[in-house]
Amino acid sequence: MKVVVDEEKCVAAGQCVAAAADVFDQREDDGIVVLLNENPPADSADDVRNAAAVCPALAIRIEE
Repeated sequence: MKVVVDEEKCVAAGQCVAAAADVFDQREDDGIVVLLNENPPADSADDVRNAAAVCPALAIRIEE
């Protein structure tokens, strides 16, 4: 699994961080997503897929 984020689409809602805090964070100044691990471990896969699903801006893409 590879995670790709589009910072241009991000609306700083923070849903990704709530779903998978070990993979996503937010910039302090504007809340835009920060990808902490583009190749998360298999045990995080469900949380990462959930983060992509709940992103209101569809800024997270998963490549299998």
